[in-house]
Amino acid sequence: MLGRTASSLFWMARYHERAMNIAKLLEVAYRNAIVAHGGQDSMDDWRFALLSSGCAAGYEAKAEEISPKGVISYMVFDKDNPFSVRVCLEAARNNARSVRTSITSELWEAINTTWIEFSDTNPQSITRDRLPEFLSWISQRSHLFRGALLNTILRDDGYFFSQLGNFVERAGNTARVLNTQYWVLLPDNDVIGDGSMERYQWTGILRALSGHRSYRFAYPNAKLSAQNIAEFLILRREMPRSLAHCYEWISGSANDLGLYYGESLPSLKMADKISSELSDTDMSDIYHNGLHDFLSDFIVQNNNFASQLSQDYNFA
Repeated sequence: MLGRTASSLFWMARYHERAMNIAKLLEVAYRNAIVAHGGQDSMDDWRFALLSSGCAAGYEAKAEEISPKGVISYMVFDKDNPFSVRVCLEAARNNARSVRTSITSELWEAINTTWIEFSDTNPQSITRDRLPEFLSWISQRSHLFRGALLNTILRDDGYFFSQLGNFVERAGNTARVLNTQYWVLLPDNDVIGDGSMERYQWTGILRALSGHRSYRFAYPNAKLSAQNIAEFLILRREMPRSLAHCYEWISGSANDLGLYYGESLPSLKMADKISSELSDTDMSDIYHNGLHDFLSDFIVQNNNFASQLSQDYNFA
């Protein structure tokens, strides 16, 4: 497969995953902002969305202060924001179009229709009252894309590159969300108690990563706690957005790619190494070495893996 084709498939999946992650962060910000919670600045929820998505610096360069309207506009519709939903969906569509003959008609239809319907949306029509419905639509379209990918694509090198793009983006998002408020996941918060502020922050993190309901299944007899939430989103492989789960998929796809081409390049070995390190650690080790340092280091490793993959396979 040509490097530019591999690159397009990788970024097609990555951009669609990013669009859904942005929509989820905004959904949580909107939901939390309308619920009264003492001791919390009214703009903290929107600030959390900006920081977790990587949009904070760009937003601050364009706006003097944080406002719900400004954040929504910047994170959903801004053409100059490389992380906006608009830019992500357009980039996903452009990448898919460049490899139109390498993907199924079902997958192309899911991608193309999403972009057409989104581009027909008037930003002025998405008021705060309509925002939840619109964000839900974005998430549903991303799930449709994912379903078409999993159910119609041949399990060849194109599929493997698409899977790598999806889970690299997902792993990076989970790590950023956790790192944005890592201090509320430290064990001391369990000692302080399950107070209203801690519960509010913990619930926000879980909702941002689609883990609120599944956490209850994973810990059926336990209250919300900092250590359990951190373990759930970092090390529990059955949680689809945990770091361990993402790198289990990345490592598996990397190994499949190596077998497909009959060679094991540096990026594939990096994937195995990261996955093994997550398997061999536990929360006591992570807390001992520093949760913030662990998450920051993971983000660097994840970015390095993506960079090495692009070098190994000559991404254009």
